[in-house]
Amino acid sequence: MSFWGQMNLLDPASVIQSEMLLFHDHAMVLLVGILSFVLFMGVKISLNTLSQRTLLGAQRLEALWTVVPGLLLIWLALPSLRLLYLLDENNSSGFIIKATGHQWYWSYEIPGVSVEPFDAYMVPEGELSPGEYRLLEVDNRLPVPYNTPVSVMVTSAGVLHAWTVPSLGMKMDAVPGRLNSMATNINVPGVYYGQCSEICGAHHSFMPIVVETASLEDLLSL
Repeated sequence: MSFWGQMNLLDPASVIQSEMLLFHDHAMVLLVGILSFVLFMGVKISLNTLSQRTLLGAQRLEALWTVVPGLLLIWLALPSLRLLYLLDENNSSGFIIKATGHQWYWSYEIPGVSVEPFDAYMVPEGELSPGEYRLLEVDNRLPVPYNTPVSVMVTSAGVLHAWTVPSLGMKMDAVPGRLNSMATNINVPGVYYGQCSEICGAHHSFMPIVVETASLEDLLSL
């Protein structure tokens, strides 16, 4: 992973998160370049004792500092639009999971798999096993296949929530009476942690999400 990705974002486990990291690095190149240029010019002007009182206008310079920022914005906007279109893609023929936010826990349904709907509560600190993360571990992890298109549908049974797993590049609002959907494809097996990222009430910080990958064959054989 790049230096900026290591400083700010988690390791990517899906194609979408990898694209987000690439766009992050792309934007940082532009921002660091602009900051360096402004600091350089600021220092040069501060140390320069020359002045010109008869200079009334500089048409070429004004055209230059109008055109160049426009080109830089286009350079930034093109990959941004591409990423937005990638986020909107949703493969309905893949593996489907439904997540419902409650006060304050998540419940899951997996159509097409012989797994009963289950709830996922945060494990209390006193019941954690060695190696488990405080405030992030749940009693029932969500099994998700890797190298398989997955569509996660999110809704809420009460107040607003947000189903968020940073390593997968996924963040969806859970709205009562509405079904939001987002697709992903996990290409790195592992266990991935997230939390509700909506200020949904007193126990907002205690709605962790744990995704554990498995092979599609193992899930279909359950």
